[in-house]
Amino acid sequence: MRLFFSPDYVVDTGGSAFQTGKFALTVERLLEEGVVRAEDVADPVPAAEADLVLAHAPEWVEKVLRTGLSAAEEALLELPWSPALALAHVKCAGGTLGAAREALGTGLGLHAGGGSHHAFPDHGEGFCVFNDLAVALLVLRREDPAFRAAVVDLDAHQGNGTAAILAGRDGLSTFSMHQEDLYPFGAQIPWSAGPRAGTLDVGVPAGTSDAKYLKLLAERLPRFLEGCPALVLYQAGVDPWEGDRLGGLKLTEEGLAQRDRMVFETCFQKGVPVAVTLGGGYADSAATTARLHARTLREAADCHRRSWHPHG
Repeated sequence: MRLFFSPDYVVDTGGSAFQTGKFALTVERLLEEGVVRAEDVADPVPAAEADLVLAHAPEWVEKVLRTGLSAAEEALLELPWSPALALAHVKCAGGTLGAAREALGTGLGLHAGGGSHHAFPDHGEGFCVFNDLAVALLVLRREDPAFRAAVVDLDAHQGNGTAAILAGRDGLSTFSMHQEDLYPFGAQIPWSAGPRAGTLDVGVPAGTSDAKYLKLLAERLPRFLEGCPALVLYQAGVDPWEGDRLGGLKLTEEGLAQRDRMVFETCFQKGVPVAVTLGGGYADSAATTARLHARTLREAADCHRRSWHPHG
């Protein structure tokens, strides 16, 4: 079982709440726990510019890769631009594409990174430079015009960039279940592009705990997946956790694990492959966030062994 990760994901973010060290710490935990072996960890091939412009304006790609961002664009992104940051996000796009291809071949692809669901065609925001989710799906759609896939986004924040990029693309759908009174707010905050309607958006109030959250997910997710896409990209942000600094949901660690199992088992029982990206997570330390992310990937591996039964 391959795990896509690059040491290049760990970059200086200038004291931002986005602690990139969590990616390396997540992989370290998975190696210590025996979930993956060192030889299973694959450094992604960077996404080609021809792939990036399927989801992004050429002018945005040029700025990120070569000319740099303005102060206003950095403020919107909430990260300082650097060549290292550009490389990290180009590799993240390649990592999600690699995980998607792995899932199509084996039923499960794991990416210790990615999930940049706030990146829009012409700008980045909310720590997201390139939308790796949209890039991966549009590359696969370029290769097969009949390809059908879905993004299941359970980050605490609505996947506004993914919804904007995939809007109107038949057969590429988005499900976002998120805190309803949380970023992106739109016109209330000038630097946010605001929410964008996805195929199915389910907002829940701050303070929502395990039982209510899981009941709602159990009602909505199976119906969303009735069309049985050829692939699900799972944005498995752990910021719904009760201790997260940027969220207000109250899922326990066990609640997050039940959430993940529900996604994997629902998909696998339908014979739908899943590629996992990490998404958000802003605990008081990168080590705590990494523990939560590692559990998501461990649940994925365990559910795959138990439940994966490809159709046909």
